[in-house]
Amino acid sequence: MTKEEKHLWYDFLKDYPVRFIRQKIIDGYIVDFYCAKAKLVIELDGSQHSEEEHAQKDSLRDTELSKYDIRVIRIPNYKIWDSFNSVCRHIDYIVHQSLSQLS
Repeated sequence: MTKEEKHLWYDFLKDYPVRFIRQKIIDGYIVDFYCAKAKLVIELDGSQHSEEEHAQKDSLRDTELSKYDIRVIRIPNYKIWDSFNSVCRHIDYIVHQSLSQLS
């Protein structure tokens, strides 16, 4: 795991009330974090993901995962350091939103 992934995992997702798992393989893709109950993937993206080649691969991957009704949220690595509490609130909001839509 990257230092950003470790920070998000150990300081938020590991003890989050809705279970997340790390490094889950879904249809041949390894996702950073996955919540089966909310059908949610969280990807932390380094600066290389803004390059055209990476952006295209990310888009294809997100489209493939959406075929399983999985929502993907992408968070730039710098936000983990610049606004961690805001990132956590955003994830919490998305999880609750997803759970209410699925029930």
